[in-house]
Amino acid sequence: MKKPKSRASGGSWMDTYGDMVTLLLCFFVLLYAISSLDQSKFQNFVASVNPEMAEELQEMRSAEAAETQAEEDALQQMYESLTSEFESMGLDANVDVVRGDGYNFISFSDEIFFNGDSYVLTDNGREVLDGFARALAPAAGQIHEIQVLGHTTELPERFNTVEDRMLSAERAAQVTAYIQSRDIIDPARMLSIGYGQFRPIADISTEAGRSRNRRVEILITSDDAVMRSLTEYYSEVYGADVAAMQPDAGDTAEAPAEAPADTAATPAQ
Repeated sequence: MKKPKSRASGGSWMDTYGDMVTLLLCFFVLLYAISSLDQSKFQNFVASVNPEMAEELQEMRSAEAAETQAEEDALQQMYESLTSEFESMGLDANVDVVRGDGYNFISFSDEIFFNGDSYVLTDNGREVLDGFARALAPAAGQIHEIQVLGHTTELPERFNTVEDRMLSAERAAQVTAYIQSRDIIDPARMLSIGYGQFRPIADISTEAGRSRNRRVEILITSDDAVMRSLTEYYSEVYGADVAAMQPDAGDTAEAPAEAPADTAATPAQ
């Protein structure tokens, strides 16, 4: 009698291989899930596997919420103090103060600080910056960064690359240095930038438009502020039309037609 042929056992390696691929797939799915896990989701996960941590996590969340609220309160107080200081100096027509989400934005006409093509601070400019420092001092602990932005305007008949860049940079640096001398915050949290003529906010075909472009802006952010590009700030501060004038306008999300409901500003120049 013939012995029955034994069945081939070659399928066993396929089972092992399939199990390995399945495990690898699960591993990569787990890595992906961890990579996209935000802090809130992670805290919820920890609380679900360790109920004893739930109370501690709740305390952490309460502390974070209190810190965020303190920063917002400090920015609001700062906004009110800045507005009051500038109004008392009679600068309503030359200064715009805007309160946004996580920031305060101030735009000064260049004539407040400088004469003609000069980058030397005037006595009046120093007085204005002294008032600025007084308004910031009570909330200095909640300031993440102060950015001072210098701008010129396009004048084709007088254009000189070096002079244009240097004037805006020197003006921003002079304002920054004076604020630093008031010893409000750590100098490492201060930044000056010169944009030259390349961040306009008005049409250069009129003297009024060119005057608006000659300006010094100060951006004050809190620790909890969401990072934005300058064009995104401009969309909220000046509006969608100004944002559309910026060189990187096409690289940012579509600008909103109106500023956020919590944004307030002094009368435009």
